[in-house]
Amino acid sequence: SKKLSKVGAVILSDYGKGTLLDAPTLIKLANKRKIPVFVDPKGEDFNKYKGAYAITPNFLEFSKVVGEVSSEKDLINKAQDLIKKLSLNVLLITRGQEGMTLFEKNKGKVVRTDFPTEAKDVFDVSGAGDTVIASLASGLASGLDLSDSVRLANIAAGIVVGKSGTASPSLAELSISLNAVDSVLSKNEVKDLVKEAKQDSKKIVFTNGCFDLLHVGHITYLEEAKKLGDRLVVALNSDTSVKKLKGAKRPINKLKDRAKQIAALDCVDWVTSFTEDTPLKLIKELEPDVLVKGKDYKVKDIAGSKEVLAKGGQVRTINLVKGISTTNLIRRIKDLD
Repeated sequence: SKKLSKVGAVILSDYGKGTLLDAPTLIKLANKRKIPVFVDPKGEDFNKYKGAYAITPNFLEFSKVVGEVSSEKDLINKAQDLIKKLSLNVLLITRGQEGMTLFEKNKGKVVRTDFPTEAKDVFDVSGAGDTVIASLASGLASGLDLSDSVRLANIAAGIVVGKSGTASPSLAELSISLNAVDSVLSKNEVKDLVKEAKQDSKKIVFTNGCFDLLHVGHITYLEEAKKLGDRLVVALNSDTSVKKLKGAKRPINKLKDRAKQIAALDCVDWVTSFTEDTPLKLIKELEPDVLVKGKDYKVKDIAGSKEVLAKGGQVRTINLVKGISTTNLIRRIKDLD
């Protein structure tokens, strides 16, 4: 009981192995000190979790306790009944590809909110439940409101299921996902992500360019680049850098717009930028496994090729779609006038 005085939340993670024997006592002690208890439940008897602040069953676990769920209306009714029966404030049901469904008791009513999945790829769901409850509890204990805490949990779970084995999200991954409005990552953010990906034995592919007026040639090129590894980093020339290369009237699209377009492509993992004439400095810091440019370049002329090859990496050139370029697009648009 004394130890509870220094905590902001209590997590009871029930693995059904017989070690969590005093759940009711722990919940009672925490409630006396007004400390919220979060439970990741197991088994078909949820009565032992009565009085907890929140429980986070997956859909199968929920169905085993309340019976078959025949419709969304049935889901709502059974969720409301369970909240009432167990005196819960929050019921968060994880639903795999369907994301999460939050049921919150608010002023005597139960309010439902759905959170679509944040997962891009699903390699391993081990530890996803632990991630959800840890993120939810830490978010609320740190002062976030319930909605933001669930969003945090949803994003964190989406990150870990994209990794092999039991894993956890890094602070860099969470920060980037939570601030996804800004598509251009800083050099340090990309460095952290690349470092972690390499530790997970992922092959890093790097390419760069202006990518002004995104067209099918760009998309095809990036899709082919991604096939050469596991994670694709695209470094964009800054607006100033584009002007030096292409002239005073370029770029057509500013960096933030170009980045958002590139980041929206499924084949691209991370987008960053550089202000220099070439990305040589960035390549030296990231040390990609594969450096990629178009076939219009000779390997010896590609910035960073010497450094990548010296580290045991590869330098590859990719065929470009003939007849398609930003310059040609601009010319065609002008011809319409």
